[in-house]
Amino acid sequence: VQLQASGGGLVQAGGSLTLSCAASGGIFSSYHMGWFRQAPGKEREFVAVINWSSGRTYYSDSVKGRFTISRDSAKNTVDLHMNSLKPEDTARYYCGNTGVLVTTRSTNYDNWGRGTQVTVSS
Repeated sequence: VQLQASGGGLVQAGGSLTLSCAASGGIFSSYHMGWFRQAPGKEREFVAVINWSSGRTYYSDSVKGRFTISRDSAKNTVDLHMNSLKPEDTARYYCGNTGVLVTTRSTNYDNWGRGTQVTVSS
């Protein structure tokens, strides 16, 4: 599976961004797709995950109610809609795929895209 994330940028606090992850080369109905983020000097942090088949989602407490993960099966893309952004959301965002159901552990993910940078100014 090859993954490529896009859509990052610079936004003011309170603003919105949508990240997109394009996936190719796999049978996506057998995977779950997740978004993680990593700020400089910090570990990769779970953000959200979606069950590709059922569409069921799970979020970290830090983004619940502000971020929404969705998938488009026809396009093989997974989007992360981010609203009410805060400076602490600043990080490089990565998408990954896993065969482990609703896992928040980055070590359970098999492949990663190169990531896309999100910077939120105060």
